[in-house]
Amino acid sequence: QVQLVESGGGLVQAGGSLRLSCAASERTFSSYAMGWFRQAPGKEREFVAGIWWSDSSTHYADSVKGRFTISRDGAKNTVFLQMNTLKPEDTAVYYCACRMTRRGTYYSTGAYDYWGQGTQVTVSS
Repeated sequence: QVQLVESGGGLVQAGGSLRLSCAASERTFSSYAMGWFRQAPGKEREFVAGIWWSDSSTHYADSVKGRFTISRDGAKNTVFLQMNTLKPEDTAVYYCACRMTRRGTYYSTGAYDYWGQGTQVTVSS
């Protein structure tokens, strides 16, 4: 069983920055990839960013490219999401997710096996 705990959310003004953290239990050393998703009220959960353990390659949603950066600290089993130049439309609950196999596609929620409880990010205009 993989346990994921997000932290770092909060309220920030437009143009500001936040850094989210996802602390994972030890079993993530055998996982395939990690991802960040978000869900705004009344909308479906959407892919934000992903990182592959094998080579630290990354993928981003077009809406956050150039503003968000996903990274990892393998020694501490932690994944980060640095969010810069935040916009009101970035307001959502942000979830960390763990993908154990290559099954599915990286931007699909169904490809991920474990999820954190989420952390709220609110960007005021």
